[in-house]
Amino acid sequence: MSEPKAHLGILEILRLLPHRYPFLLIDRVLDYIAGERITALKNVTINEPFFQGHFPVEPVMPGVLIIEGMAQAAAVLAFLTDQEKVGENLVYFTGIDKARFRRKVVPGDQIVYDVVITRRKGKVIKMECKALVEGAVAAEAQLMATFS
Repeated sequence: MSEPKAHLGILEILRLLPHRYPFLLIDRVLDYIAGERITALKNVTINEPFFQGHFPVEPVMPGVLIIEGMAQAAAVLAFLTDQEKVGENLVYFTGIDKARFRRKVVPGDQIVYDVVITRRKGKVIKMECKALVEGAVAAEAQLMATFS
């Protein structure tokens, strides 16, 4: 097993992902091991545009955006694993299984995305993903993705 690599800042994330505001849902990579796992961070603030309508009286981050954050962390891991594909390919989300939501995510929370590659076959990557807030699982899912 390799040693984890140091964090990546937002500029490196922007180099790897095509997503931009308001749809970029990770702020920093805390550590990673190419081909194995990644830990990424999202700071959730009241300034997020989706909080205007979800829900104005009790702001809650939509579950689909938590899943999207997992997928973006997974895409960063895929590019860190296959760096020759950066700028040449996109990573497309192709499947989701066993998605569960365990607690609300609200303004002021920090989401830590933990993604582990469980299987690679050709261009298809299968991953176990968790979104943690204060160490507790807020959401989890198995995701599949492929390079274009």
